Amino acid sequence: QLQASGGGLVQAGDSLKLSCVASGRTFSRYTMGWFRQAPGKEREFVAVISWGGTIRYYADSVKGRFTISRDNAENTVYLQMNKLNPEDTAQYYCAARTASVADAVYFRDYDYDLWGQGTQVTVSS
Repeated sequence: QLQASGGGLVQAGDSLKLSCVASGRTFSRYTMGWFRQAPGKEREFVAVISWGGTIRYYADSVKGRFTISRDNAENTVYLQMNKLNPEDTAQYYCAARTASVADAVYFRDYDYDLWGQGTQVTVSS
């Protein structure tokens, strides 16, 4: 089970840090991803981190502004979001997939089999 938190209403240029806590004892073997869905749009990939923590990828729209990280001891993955703009407004979801190798990453939502409930991020101009 995944529990996401940290969303809120901010102004353009502000920062937010999302957290996603996983229950269970296999978090260290999960590839973790963040996705988002804006009203009227399809869910889109935001960022992914391998369970080893060494492989990270970002959507072009957030590259250089967002940072994904994880703390396997705390069963938590984070998404630090800086320089937010109104186009970042969306419901943000964390997702997990058990991976067989430390550097596995996945970019499509159907590659993931465990999802959090989402946390809303709203950025005003």
